[in-house]
Amino acid sequence: MSGRRSPARRPTMKDIARHAGVSQSAVSFALNGRPGVSEETRDRVRQVAEELGWRPSTAARALSGEGAATVGFVLARPADTLGVDSFFLQLVSGIQEVLAERHLGLLFQVVEDVADECAVYRRWWAEHRVDGVLVVDPRTDDPRPDLLDELGLPAVVIGGAPDDRHPGLSTVWADDAGAMASVVDGLYALGHRRIVHIAGLPGLAHTERRIRTLRAEAGRRGLSEVKSVTTDYSDAEGAAVTRRVLEGVAPPTALIYDNDVMAVAGAAAATELGFAVPADVSVVSWEDSALCRMVKPWLSALSRDSVEFGRTAARELTALLDGGSARAVRVPVPRLVERGSTGVARGA
Repeated sequence: MSGRRSPARRPTMKDIARHAGVSQSAVSFALNGRPGVSEETRDRVRQVAEELGWRPSTAARALSGEGAATVGFVLARPADTLGVDSFFLQLVSGIQEVLAERHLGLLFQVVEDVADECAVYRRWWAEHRVDGVLVVDPRTDDPRPDLLDELGLPAVVIGGAPDDRHPGLSTVWADDAGAMASVVDGLYALGHRRIVHIAGLPGLAHTERRIRTLRAEAGRRGLSEVKSVTTDYSDAEGAAVTRRVLEGVAPPTALIYDNDVMAVAGAAAATELGFAVPADVSVVSWEDSALCRMVKPWLSALSRDSVEFGRTAARELTALLDGGSARAVRVPVPRLVERGSTGVARGA
């Protein structure tokens, strides 16, 4: 595979035996808790195993060299924001559909941050847990691609971009910049000049692309009252930021939310403050879902096939597992569906 270094070699019982100065059978006895070695030898073997980073294989197929028949997926996000995130639910649905066709399992784990995520990859690699991984939420300064390349784990980055992709990893990407430009175009045409983008987590590559694009589109049109505010994607922060910006001296006439949950919560918060949607403030959700059609008025939203996004990512990973080369695959640009929550800006 172009650009991929040789995989790092996993430590074996033979390595432990050589470093500990004992036989391989003694190592097996010591690590499996069987009689036949002294406690002193057992302790020494376990210490050497820990120093070398050895882990027992948890998959019988891995012992025979056939692989783990499992794909890994780690998510470093606040756990309490996941249950209401329609994008990830649909993404995983598409991933699972393709993996099931190949009789591959999906090992999913939620962690606190990227450092913990990297630790999980090292552990999975050492324990022969997974044959490859799906990586989400690319960062602006991301340690994961180099680590996965070092370990030799086939990987697909979901949501990356061709200009920041790693040569050894496949990427499935959507044009966030083009999508944001289309939203700004639509709002500008309706007379909106004060726009606030209530964004997701800071440091995520797609968040930064959306922020940069909004800033560039505003600059191109000479708009000075346009900004982005980052959040944790939750309904609570979406509502809180909405209240804060609407209670300002010159409240925005349009709000763009990075997911459907924040958009619904934000629209409710605006109504509570006495702002009519869309007469006083227009609302656009980055993600379209049933939630957007369960409120009045229905929310304008960027529509994309998130299930197909997941299918595409899973297909690219299985292609890597079959020996294919890493590549970048673009999915269609999200399409703005205009509904009742957007209208002509007051006074335009």
